Amino acid sequence: MLSTLDTMFEWNFSLIIPVLVVLVGALKKWPSLVVMLGASVLAFAMGIIFQGFDAKDGFHAMVKGFNVTMVHKDGFDSSSVTWEVTRLINRGGMMSMMGTCLIAFCAFAFAGVMSKSGALEVILTSLLKGVKTTGGLITTTVASCITMAIVTGSSYLSILVPGEMYRDEYKRRNLAARNLSRTLEDSGTVTVPLVPWSMAGVYMASTLGVPVLDFAPWAVFCYIGWVFAIVYGYTGFGIAKADNEETAESVNTVATENV
Repeated sequence: MLSTLDTMFEWNFSLIIPVLVVLVGALKKWPSLVVMLGASVLAFAMGIIFQGFDAKDGFHAMVKGFNVTMVHKDGFDSSSVTWEVTRLINRGGMMSMMGTCLIAFCAFAFAGVMSKSGALEVILTSLLKGVKTTGGLITTTVASCITMAIVTGSSYLSILVPGEMYRDEYKRRNLAARNLSRTLEDSGTVTVPLVPWSMAGVYMASTLGVPVLDFAPWAVFCYIGWVFAIVYGYTGFGIAKADNEETAESVNTVATENV
């Protein structure tokens, strides 16, 4: 594999610059959109300068993914590339993400309809009957996320819908939005891989060659999160109160930030 890659590309230390841009941007907390776009433009330019790609190849790779047939280096024959190498570097570009993006859009639409129709208020009223403490509220949030994950098999719906349901209740109880954000992740996102009919479950079972129910007991991270979330709720450890500078906008975008 290393020999094949060596015949395909010109290697030098400057190629690490786009990676460094992302790392520095993350550490400096620069706007992620600007950082990712800047790193992409740098990588695009370096592909043309060092690797001999033309702009057409760059845009094609951006939309539909890279392919070894784009390499025009002297002495390189794309037909001789092994399957391991093509599996490593042939990718799908933006088009490969369309399914995920569509699910996210559908999740937003579903959450919006549920909210504007008043259905969420009815459901929330039933769920919150008898909930008097912060621990009870977080436990209810956890149960809602897990139920949504099992019913829909979607990481997006398991955080978007409960996030939409409980955001105002957390605000009413003077709890910081990050409490809800953390609980959604602890009980929604990481639980989905344990659902055999979810996309995450199917992917992991296919990758590992092990059925979901067989690896589930060993996937401790996927279920220990909501246990700690409940413990935090009842002990008060790590539970932040909303400060005066927290705006309504930050509360309203909790689910979006998780996605």
